[in-house]
Amino acid sequence: MKEEIVNLLTKENKISEKTIDELKQVDINDFKSIVEEIGKQETEYIKADKIAENLNTKYIGKNLYVFHEVQSTNNIAKFLSANGIADGSVIISEKQTAARGRSGKVWNSPLGGAWLSIVLNPHVDHSKLPLITLATGVAVAKTLEKIGIKNPEIKWPNDIIINDKKVCGILTEAVAKFNTIENVIIGVGIDANVDIETFPEEIKDYSTALEKELGRKVDEHELIRIFLEEFEKIGELFDNEGYEEILKEWRKRSYSIGKIVEVKEPFNKCYDGYVLGISKEGALVIEKIDGTLEKVISGECNIKK
Repeated sequence: MKEEIVNLLTKENKISEKTIDELKQVDINDFKSIVEEIGKQETEYIKADKIAENLNTKYIGKNLYVFHEVQSTNNIAKFLSANGIADGSVIISEKQTAARGRSGKVWNSPLGGAWLSIVLNPHVDHSKLPLITLATGVAVAKTLEKIGIKNPEIKWPNDIIINDKKVCGILTEAVAKFNTIENVIIGVGIDANVDIETFPEEIKDYSTALEKELGRKVDEHELIRIFLEEFEKIGELFDNEGYEEILKEWRKRSYSIGKIVEVKEPFNKCYDGYVLGISKEGALVIEKIDGTLEKVISGECNIKK
């Protein structure tokens, strides 16, 4: 995280190359106010005031930081959350240079996408973290429905799919101290108006963008605003322990249920199975080839063609 902050301060000419070595002797948290100041500066493509002017939320996105370029909005969010940032704050970047998905996978984040992270203080047990990811997926899917996407689907646990291609990824990270969750960072990346042809070959065939699907450009400000509103609505359900309602909405849009999948769990545990459904804890319920049932809490779940 320190490298991320130093990189940001250098690019924004807040420190010189000569002082980088001196920073090794300084508490990087002392630069919180400078990082916040950068996040409040005028940006070229995404404007905080255009998102805020019609934003109908109680607290999500009321504190917006927009950067031109960062390595990862999740990293900036973690840094600011460690320094007393307000609950519901949102960090947005016009592009990311070292974004990542689950399992450390690279996430392409050029200009034209909606790349953001939300900081929450949810006061929940670790066991509820998978449900936060599922709830976020529902919020993204409802957002896409509102802008005209027909039948967006959610691939367990964190991808949004349109016509069998990925358009959005979600990365949920907990900031914990002494086994207590202090903050949860929810990173969301939506391919809005990006050119999929510029993506690496290994992901290009499996990716899509909203502009491509709709046949028109998407207003990133409107997209982000609608998402923040939908996120707060689903968040209120979560806060009121309306987990079954969240799961009901997730199941209606599931891309995974009813398919044959290859499951890759931690420690190289790998097997094929049929997806029966989702448990109340947010685990994927798999019937293995031998007829036994497995609950998958973490790992990868790839659809077999």
